[in-house]
Amino acid sequence: MVPMSVRKILHIDMDAFYASVEQRDDPALRGKPVVVAWRGNRSVVCAASYEARAFGVRSAMPAMRAERLCPEAIFIAPDFTRYRAVSHSVREIFARHTDLIEPLSLDEAYLDATENKTGLPTATRVARTIREQIRDELHLTASAGVAPNKFLAKIASDWKKPDGLFVIQPEDVEAFLEPLPVGRIPGVGKVTEKHLAEVGIKTVGDLRGVELPVLEGHFGRYGVRLAELARGIDDNPVVPDRPTKSISAEDTFPDDVPLAETEPMIRHLAERVWTSSRKESRIARTVVLKLKTKEFDILTRSLTPAHPPSSCEELTGMALSLLGRVGLAPERRYRLVGVGLHNFQEPSRPENETPMQPELFE
Repeated sequence: MVPMSVRKILHIDMDAFYASVEQRDDPALRGKPVVVAWRGNRSVVCAASYEARAFGVRSAMPAMRAERLCPEAIFIAPDFTRYRAVSHSVREIFARHTDLIEPLSLDEAYLDATENKTGLPTATRVARTIREQIRDELHLTASAGVAPNKFLAKIASDWKKPDGLFVIQPEDVEAFLEPLPVGRIPGVGKVTEKHLAEVGIKTVGDLRGVELPVLEGHFGRYGVRLAELARGIDDNPVVPDRPTKSISAEDTFPDDVPLAETEPMIRHLAERVWTSSRKESRIARTVVLKLKTKEFDILTRSLTPAHPPSSCEELTGMALSLLGRVGLAPERRYRLVGVGLHNFQEPSRPENETPMQPELFE
């Protein structure tokens, strides 16, 4: 294994992938606010063009809200078969340069370019060449980050989006990280950012100045991870063809609520999870409901039905059914809820059955 200090990691992120494919394939959509989503009060946005994002439309947003924010938006139903074909072409371009490719989702992947197959002198040249090949051959754009590790490369790829390239050299890591808001750290959501602010931590530099026992006291094991990331430390290697173990989404309520009032959030989270699961070739057998009480106790309930959910409505129904198995006193209040799909397995289907949408870059 190559030590982290000498790795050259790329994070490639296709720009507004679904929406960009739609605009590429239909000239009438170019320059227009395009929202890739099914219409309906239970649907969420799969992708939004940059024209739509200017109105505040974002992925995973309820489609009804997107329509309110951008009444002129053109809604396009997702076409995963077509996105799959494009993603295979992207993978072929990646594979010209390295075999160490770790897909994260339909539109992004890590590449280890410490040693590349084309003899290019630097990882920056590799990233630039990949972006040029995607543009010239597929007529799409991608943003790229180059850095000594995955954590930094992911931040870098977002730095000059869309259609950008940003490089973090090893000697520049500390100076780059110090002024960043802690919310730029992948995995630090609004709730964690708020908790960090409550103890006086607003920037990565602030975070670096906090003793590890203090972080562990506030955030448990995640405090150790935060301390490492604040110093630019991430030893995780690029792992090709890593199978998905689970897909989940969770959110914290603004105020603690009784169990009966968790249903709207469960419906929203189930929609997000279902949309994400469409990127996978394998089928999840188990539905999981997660709850965190006002006292920070965590409980989970799971269901492995004879037939896995085949629609968002079925997933939602199964998740809601698990509320009946919580078994705590009615007066208990909950601060967080989550929905997940676990136990992914290869599908066994009849020859005439339509296959599920596979993971990008399979």
